[in-house]
Amino acid sequence: QVQLVESGGGLVQAGGSLRLSCAASGRTSSTYRMGWFRQAPGKEREFVARIWWSGGATYYADSAKGRFTISRDSAKNTVYLQMNSLKPEDTAVYYCNADLRQTQFWGQGTQVTVSS
Repeated sequence: QVQLVESGGGLVQAGGSLRLSCAASGRTSSTYRMGWFRQAPGKEREFVARIWWSGGATYYADSAKGRFTISRDSAKNTVYLQMNSLKPEDTAVYYCNADLRQTQFWGQGTQVTVSS
Protein backbone atom coordinates (compact mmCIF):
# COMPACT_ATOMS: atom_id res chain seq x y z
CA GLN A 1 0.00 0.00 0.00
CA VAL A 2 1.01 3.58 -0.68
CA GLN A 3 -0.67 6.54 0.96
CA LEU A 4 -0.66 9.88 -0.83
CA VAL A 5 -1.48 13.23 0.74
CA GLU A 6 -1.78 16.29 -1.47
CA SER A 7 -1.53 19.88 -0.34
CA GLY A 8 -1.04 23.34 -1.77
CA GLY A 9 -4.29 23.94 -3.58
CA GLY A 10 -6.26 27.14 -3.23
CA LEU A 11 -7.72 30.18 -4.94
CA VAL A 12 -5.52 32.25 -7.22
CA GLN A 13 -6.07 34.91 -9.85
CA ALA A 14 -5.39 34.22 -13.50
CA GLY A 15 -1.69 34.60 -14.22
CA GLY A 16 -0.74 33.54 -10.71
CA SER A 17 1.15 30.53 -9.43
CA LEU A 18 0.63 27.62 -7.07
CA ARG A 19 2.81 24.72 -5.98
CA LEU A 20 1.15 21.43 -5.18
CA SER A 21 2.84 18.82 -3.03
CA CYS A 22 2.17 15.11 -2.72
CA ALA A 23 3.75 13.24 0.17
CA ALA A 24 3.94 9.48 -0.23
CA SER A 25 4.26 6.92 2.54
CA GLY A 26 4.12 3.15 2.79
CA ARG A 27 5.57 0.88 0.10
CA THR A 28 7.24 3.75 -1.75
CA SER A 29 10.34 1.73 -2.68
CA SER A 30 8.25 0.03 -5.38
CA THR A 31 7.22 3.29 -7.03
CA TYR A 32 7.79 3.27 -10.78
CA ARG A 33 6.49 6.74 -11.53
CA MET A 34 4.26 9.40 -10.02
CA GLY A 35 1.97 11.87 -11.66
CA TRP A 36 -0.66 14.54 -11.40
CA PHE A 37 -4.13 14.33 -12.88
CA ARG A 38 -7.04 16.75 -12.64
CA GLN A 39 -10.79 16.65 -12.87
CA ALA A 40 -12.94 19.67 -13.59
CA PRO A 41 -16.67 19.71 -12.79
CA GLY A 42 -18.60 17.67 -15.33
CA LYS A 43 -15.45 16.40 -17.03
CA GLU A 44 -13.41 13.23 -16.91
CA ARG A 45 -10.16 13.01 -15.03
CA GLU A 46 -7.26 13.96 -17.29
CA PHE A 47 -3.52 13.54 -17.21
CA VAL A 48 -1.38 16.58 -16.39
CA ALA A 49 2.22 15.47 -15.78
CA ARG A 50 4.31 12.53 -14.61
CA ILE A 51 7.81 11.82 -13.41
CA TRP A 52 9.71 8.55 -13.41
CA TRP A 53 11.03 7.93 -9.92
CA SER A 54 14.32 6.48 -11.13
CA GLY A 55 16.11 8.99 -13.31
CA GLY A 56 13.59 11.78 -13.02
CA ALA A 57 12.40 11.86 -16.62
CA THR A 58 9.22 13.89 -17.06
CA TYR A 59 6.28 14.00 -19.42
CA TYR A 60 3.53 16.62 -19.74
CA ALA A 61 0.14 17.05 -21.26
CA ASP A 62 0.06 19.70 -23.97
CA SER A 63 -2.02 21.93 -21.69
CA ALA A 64 0.76 21.88 -19.09
CA LYS A 65 3.83 22.27 -21.27
CA GLY A 66 5.72 25.49 -20.65
CA ARG A 67 3.62 26.43 -17.62
CA PHE A 68 3.81 23.50 -15.18
CA THR A 69 6.86 21.73 -13.81
CA ILE A 70 6.81 18.38 -12.03
CA SER A 71 9.68 17.49 -9.72
CA ARG A 72 10.49 15.10 -6.91
CA ASP A 73 12.42 14.94 -3.69
CA SER A 74 13.36 11.30 -3.31
CA ALA A 75 14.60 11.75 0.24
CA LYS A 76 11.19 13.08 1.28
CA ASN A 77 9.16 10.78 -1.00
CA THR A 78 7.43 13.89 -2.24
CA VAL A 79 6.45 15.03 -5.71
CA TYR A 80 5.66 18.62 -6.59
CA LEU A 81 3.75 20.40 -9.31
CA GLN A 82 4.75 24.01 -9.84
CA MET A 83 2.01 25.74 -11.77
CA ASN A 84 2.67 29.15 -13.32
CA SER A 85 0.62 31.40 -15.58
CA LEU A 86 -2.55 29.79 -14.33
CA LYS A 87 -5.72 30.12 -16.37
CA PRO A 88 -9.38 29.80 -15.35
CA GLU A 89 -9.52 26.56 -17.35
CA ASP A 90 -6.95 25.08 -14.96
CA THR A 91 -9.64 25.08 -12.27
CA ALA A 92 -10.08 21.49 -11.09
CA VAL A 93 -9.44 19.02 -8.33
CA TYR A 94 -5.83 17.87 -8.72
CA TYR A 95 -5.00 14.28 -7.82
CA CYS A 96 -1.64 12.70 -7.14
CA ASN A 97 -1.04 9.24 -8.57
CA ALA A 98 1.56 6.60 -7.72
CA ASP A 99 2.16 3.91 -10.33
CA LEU A 100 3.76 0.72 -9.00
CA ARG A 101 3.36 -1.05 -12.38
CA GLN A 102 0.94 -3.75 -11.17
CA THR A 103 -1.18 -1.33 -9.19
CA GLN A 104 -1.86 2.35 -8.73
CA PHE A 105 -2.77 4.57 -5.82
CA TRP A 106 -4.52 7.93 -5.66
CA GLY A 107 -4.58 10.79 -3.22
CA GLN A 108 -7.74 12.46 -2.00
CA GLY A 109 -7.27 15.48 -4.25
CA THR A 110 -6.73 19.19 -3.70
CA GLN A 111 -8.88 21.95 -5.17
CA VAL A 112 -7.33 24.56 -7.43
CA THR A 113 -9.53 27.49 -8.40
CA VAL A 114 -8.32 30.15 -10.81
CA SER A 115 -10.41 33.31 -10.99
CA SER A 116 -10.55 35.51 -14.07
